[in-house]
Amino acid sequence: MKAFLIDRYGKKETGRIGDAPEPSLRDDDVLIRVHAASVNALDTKIRTGEFKLILPYRLPLILGNDMAGTVVSVGAGVHHFKPGDEVYARPDDDRIGTFAEFIAVNAASVALKPSNLTMVEAASLPLVALTAWQALVETAQIKPGQKVFVQAGSGGVGTVAIQLAKHLGAFVATTTSTANVEWVKALGADVVIDYKQQDFATELRDYDVVLNSLGKDELTRSLQILKPGGHLISISGPPTPAFAVARGLAWPLKQILRLLSRGIRSKARQRGVAYTFLFMRADGRQLSEITSLVESGAIRPVIDRVFPFQDTRGALAYVESGRTKGKVVVEMA
Repeated sequence: MKAFLIDRYGKKETGRIGDAPEPSLRDDDVLIRVHAASVNALDTKIRTGEFKLILPYRLPLILGNDMAGTVVSVGAGVHHFKPGDEVYARPDDDRIGTFAEFIAVNAASVALKPSNLTMVEAASLPLVALTAWQALVETAQIKPGQKVFVQAGSGGVGTVAIQLAKHLGAFVATTTSTANVEWVKALGADVVIDYKQQDFATELRDYDVVLNSLGKDELTRSLQILKPGGHLISISGPPTPAFAVARGLAWPLKQILRLLSRGIRSKARQRGVAYTFLFMRADGRQLSEITSLVESGAIRPVIDRVFPFQDTRGALAYVESGRTKGKVVVEMA
């Protein structure tokens, strides 16, 4: 089959389209013909090697972390999917590779595609929607009336997190650039901070939850807007010792992560708030819940650009530029 691969880690590695063996099917797997796959910041970070200690992939590696497609065959132990089903998924993080004609995914990570979406639209959702769900529903356990601050509201995670937080009954604030202020308000944000003219840390107060996806400076300043008992959730790091334990990482890595996160954990304790690093995981059950929200109209995908599979390299470069508004999708021929 045709696939988009990297042969080595590094900022100069741009990837290539080449031949790869079709995936073998385990008893609990679903073999899917990929119709479309979305490009995530995670793909660019994996390519440069940022996650090679946590996710030790074998090279050459097929990139791609979520997709939509059609079931071709199922393993002997799979009974709730059948050939012809239209599905979408975020594969387990040790079995990525959605930039390809086919992928085998554990059935527990797969859900039926929302009936009101195209393949391209559905492909844009699994990773970012699961991230938002696991941050706001599972970790923060948002309740109606709470105040939630979502960093980078026009980004892939931000566009879904705003919609999900509003569905949960929260008051939502976010940041974006001047050009996108009204556009982000239309997604449901109650307060929009134009980061080119305003400082969120001085504009916002007494928030229950912050979902951070930006850098160290924004992470630290987010503490200032949280009320005592609030929760700072970061998907951009630094990882914590609790994350290391959950991943079963080796003792030296646990110590490294303890040191990397010591500063923010200490500052959070001093302000009486919780700090959690979230590295989203595949979950077909949660994705089915998201399907229901999409079909009800509570969440809609936001797509910036669609690239042909032959230009996957261009799609990655566009995401890496940081100028995207919503998601970027690669469509198979």
